[in-house]
Amino acid sequence: MPADALTLTAAGPDGHPREVRLSSPDKVVWPATDHGPAITKADLAAYLDAVAVPMLRGLADRPVTLQRVRGGIEGEEFYSKNPPKGVPDFSRTTICTYPSGRSHPQLVVDDAATLLWTAQMGTVTWHPWPVRSGDNDHPDEVRIDLDPQPGRAFADVVEAARGLREVMTDAGLTPFVKTTGNRGVHVFAAVEPRLEFLEVRHAVIGLARELERRMPDLVTTAWWKEERGSKIFVDYNQATRDRTLAAAWSPRILPGAPVSVPLTWDRLGEVDPASLTVHTVPGFLAEHGDAWEGLHRDPGVVDAAYALWEADLERGLGELNFPPDHPKMPGEPPRVQPSKKVAEHWDEQGNRI
Repeated sequence: MPADALTLTAAGPDGHPREVRLSSPDKVVWPATDHGPAITKADLAAYLDAVAVPMLRGLADRPVTLQRVRGGIEGEEFYSKNPPKGVPDFSRTTICTYPSGRSHPQLVVDDAATLLWTAQMGTVTWHPWPVRSGDNDHPDEVRIDLDPQPGRAFADVVEAARGLREVMTDAGLTPFVKTTGNRGVHVFAAVEPRLEFLEVRHAVIGLARELERRMPDLVTTAWWKEERGSKIFVDYNQATRDRTLAAAWSPRILPGAPVSVPLTWDRLGEVDPASLTVHTVPGFLAEHGDAWEGLHRDPGVVDAAYALWEADLERGLGELNFPPDHPKMPGEPPRVQPSKKVAEHWDEQGNRI
């Protein structure tokens, strides 16, 4: 007979054990696929227990957006920026300011007990901000998403990632890489939290444009999909305020329960991302360890990357498009698909006439 609920025990923020109630533990979150049997809510909790130590390295002391589901991944999907109702008294929140200028609290996932509670609340993917809770305005991570267009093989993404590694290393950064849990790659670097989001975004644009110059046939910084062709998009907007990427070791809301997994640069390209799932990743972690354990051991500075941005300004290259939910920014290109743009309807600043 299926259990109505389980009581799990995990370490709280003080290291002392805390109890977390897991209702409907037999509820299927991921249906069975060719990659493995169905994964239940209890299975997800067991997975989180197995990867809690490295996963919390990327979550703790950061505001976290929760990607949640009702009825498993085939049901309703939604994002929680406000903490869900019933936050445990041992968990905490931090105030974040959004592009609109409004502010409200977001949950901070500091400990295994809070992590399990978020799973109880239907969370399947965890999205930490690139800031610490004591200073939510100055990122301490540079994050770049390499997003392949349809038809690109993963080997092409690996080639682009290695090129990005060279660009970032030349700029004095130490890049780390992970699978996205889908078709792309995420490249991170720890930095000193000295610059605000807009400045860090400009530094990332500097890196992205330099990669585009070095690999013009493979990558692009074109925001509009119709301009990308078959190239790999270097998503600079992941450095924008209120934009987040899936945490290292987080599952994704995709069939087969793939996981975003840190890899060494040597192992990138040797491991099939599709093989890294909730079923297999605990064993992978036990065998290979956490490739991102040293991510924040020696943070760099973004000065050289920002200098690339400034050099591009001298060349006449300016601002790039922001996400559509952001306010119109100074110097931003028109927010209209190039194929739909009628020149006489826009002024030089990209404002509609």
